[in-house]
Amino acid sequence: MQNECVGATATRQRGWRWQSGAIAIPLLIALLVVCPVLIVASTLVTPTSAIWQHLWETLLPLMLANTVLLLVGVGVGTLVLGAGLAWLVTAYEFPGRSAFSWMLLLPMAMPAYIMGFVFMATFDAAGPVQGFLRTHWGGAGWFPEVRSPVGAIVVMTLVLYPYVYMLARAGYRGISASSLEAARILGHGPVSFFWRVAFPISRPAIAAGVVLALMEALADFATVRFFNFPTLADGVVRVWHGMMDLRAASELAGLLSLFALVAILIERSMRGRTRYHEAGGKSPGLSRIQLAGGWKWALTALCSLVVGVAFVMPTAQLISWALTEVVRLPTGAARVYLELAGHSLMLASIAAAVAVFLALILASGVRVLGQSTARFLATVATTGYAVPGPVFAVGILLTLTPLDHALNRVLESWAGFTVGLVLTGSLVGLTYGYVARFLAVAYQSTDAGLEKIRPNVTAAAKVLGAGPWRLLRQIHLPLAAPGLIVGAALVFVDVMKELPITVMLRPFGYDTLAIWVWQMAAESIWTGAALPALAIVAVGLVPVVLLTRAAQGD
Repeated sequence: MQNECVGATATRQRGWRWQSGAIAIPLLIALLVVCPVLIVASTLVTPTSAIWQHLWETLLPLMLANTVLLLVGVGVGTLVLGAGLAWLVTAYEFPGRSAFSWMLLLPMAMPAYIMGFVFMATFDAAGPVQGFLRTHWGGAGWFPEVRSPVGAIVVMTLVLYPYVYMLARAGYRGISASSLEAARILGHGPVSFFWRVAFPISRPAIAAGVVLALMEALADFATVRFFNFPTLADGVVRVWHGMMDLRAASELAGLLSLFALVAILIERSMRGRTRYHEAGGKSPGLSRIQLAGGWKWALTALCSLVVGVAFVMPTAQLISWALTEVVRLPTGAARVYLELAGHSLMLASIAAAVAVFLALILASGVRVLGQSTARFLATVATTGYAVPGPVFAVGILLTLTPLDHALNRVLESWAGFTVGLVLTGSLVGLTYGYVARFLAVAYQSTDAGLEKIRPNVTAAAKVLGAGPWRLLRQIHLPLAAPGLIVGAALVFVDVMKELPITVMLRPFGYDTLAIWVWQMAAESIWTGAALPALAIVAVGLVPVVLLTRAAQGD
């Protein structure tokens, strides 16, 4: 009996150590993600009156008003355009519908700052459109001002509506054909069915898409700067770059984080407390209504207009500028472009590899432990996507700067030399920002891959004595490989396009494709920005291809 008790005690101790080891690293990952955000948020608890007085007397009221206007404009615009187009390609049959169902995702490949400078160069007073009007129509005084709040909101709506379109379409496709038949019997047409049934059922998915669009709009500082429309994100970058005042930038970033929180609360409000459910069991989706006459061509024309304005036109303009640049490419320019591409590819590859590795640890921890603590830590660690890039950048500076100073003090006292800013002045801080921001993207794909692994496989390995690392290496990693590849590709694309974190955390003089586009566009050197911009757009097509392949069942 005594030997049995000792054996049971030893087994419990091994189990406790096993679980403690499995939970330690997810806990560390979660802390690394939330620490910068909490540090930024804490600056609002002890505000500096002199900073806020100076900000209030300068641009803060305008930035606050513009940020609210941007949120409202982009929110309404992406809701109407994304949810509306998704309903058209789901519920109606018209010429080109099958092609438009995936072509409407193409603007997702176009970052807002690229679309912004192309639109500005094309439609501004010195651009070709107004030049044509002055030459052939006697004037363009009636043409609306491009560098305006409306211009910024239109550009962001055109590049961000695919978030709503993608999720709304997924929601609509889950509606059964029997629902539409029941509505017809009750005398409701397609429009009434949309407002009374389709939209309420799909409201959670649509709300999530709108919030994703709002998060991207909140984080953008380059596009709004192009259009003379300063927002809080632009203010954070201006304060950091112009004043080099980390305290002021952190307090302004804290205010920006409150707007992100408001956006999340808006999503919860849009979802509402009412719940709509489809009946269980498999049933065919909505049968599309065959349009006739002018209506079918009207929908074709509408979809063509959106795709043309949001993707074809800016891409064609970039190609035209790029060809001009290639023809007169100065000596040494090719080497510069290759260096920029090398920096971007290296950063994106490192960040994607680290993010996928950490996501695999988090997702495996949830399955290995099977307890609420692991799930909570995974949720916390993947909240970074809801935080604007400037907030993360400032938070990482506040987190790593004291560590840099402490390391140099220790080295100076022990060895008599210092190593400089090895964290904030190198690629370490930049990679930290990328991974914390986009870990959620890697986690979603990795978690979906691990969902295919049966729980009894993990349980059997645990019974046979496999520890957390052996489970991760020999079972979860091989079986989840397809999901890991997709997650790595998505993070890679996001890092290639990311601008705020890159601008604020890059080592001095370390330029990337995104940085070069921003700098050239700020100087109105359109041809110089075209080649790097095209490279970013080409890489941005990767998620469009992945999403299209995932939706091939349509």
